[in-house]
Amino acid sequence: MSRLARGSCWSLHFKNLHHYHIKTTSSFSTFAPDSTHPSPPPIRVELTEYAGRGVFASRRIGAGELIHTAKPAVAHPSLSMIHTICYSCLRKLPNRHSTSGRPDDVSFCSIQCEQLSKKFYDVEKKADWSSFNEYCRLQGLKYPLLVKRLACQVISGAVTYDILDVLQPEILSSHKISRMKKEAALLRSTFEDSDFESEKMAFLTEEWYAGVLARIRINAFRIELAIGSYEDLLSSAAALVEAESAVGNAVYVLPSLYNHDCDPNVNILWIENADAKIKALRDIEEGEELRICYIDASMDYGARQRILHQGFGFQCNCPRCVSKD
Repeated sequence: MSRLARGSCWSLHFKNLHHYHIKTTSSFSTFAPDSTHPSPPPIRVELTEYAGRGVFASRRIGAGELIHTAKPAVAHPSLSMIHTICYSCLRKLPNRHSTSGRPDDVSFCSIQCEQLSKKFYDVEKKADWSSFNEYCRLQGLKYPLLVKRLACQVISGAVTYDILDVLQPEILSSHKISRMKKEAALLRSTFEDSDFESEKMAFLTEEWYAGVLARIRINAFRIELAIGSYEDLLSSAAALVEAESAVGNAVYVLPSLYNHDCDPNVNILWIENADAKIKALRDIEEGEELRICYIDASMDYGARQRILHQGFGFQCNCPRCVSKD
């Protein structure tokens, strides 16, 4: 969900994106009828004249078709939900309440999730995150939690420190940079207090923290787990904005490349966990750009323009906004 149209910056990373896509096709795929083997999704990523890059249909896509799925590059549960959902995939756990358990008492929904999380969680368990988490809670911050998890993944060797470099960053104000320096120092000190080897933390600089957070801030999705079937949700194209109902936040690579439209032709859904499912809201012709809605599509023209400008840094010129609908 990369928000800012900076084509020159994107061009530098376009080849890297292609390389990443080829190496991780299993992370975003679709399934052919009567087949258990994933096939490449019917899309291609191309540079555009207006938004740096876009996702386009490589064939005709029918209304309701599952275009592809995507696993998050990094995800983290909301602090208020941390005892009620899987610490890895964000699946809701049965018979769990938000007030149960110690702050560091987390659970996994399956042995598979526990095994997939072992590397980064073994790193995370060595540190005392009470001060960092409390700072995020008091400041109402959620994205630093994603940076924390990403740092644990990097230290564990599960991912590389530049995994999110392909995404476009937010343009940061001096005020935001100043606050990020404080957060970066708190994050690094938490690792240092737990006697992690300095060479494993060499990447963890103020510049790395600010760069990662600048990308997360405009590319993260709030994970709203749906109740019901795909068909029940096809008419809902809005990206929900109420943080209280979110089970967590996640950043993806391919879904982050979809541009915005206030009358989208595709929607991103989360049914059981943080695995994103991208579905067509209507028939899409070959060569047509696939677009999602970054905000609540039911808002009026003025509200949409204000939120998109303040939150994502651009003025929307989609057909609906041009007509001031």
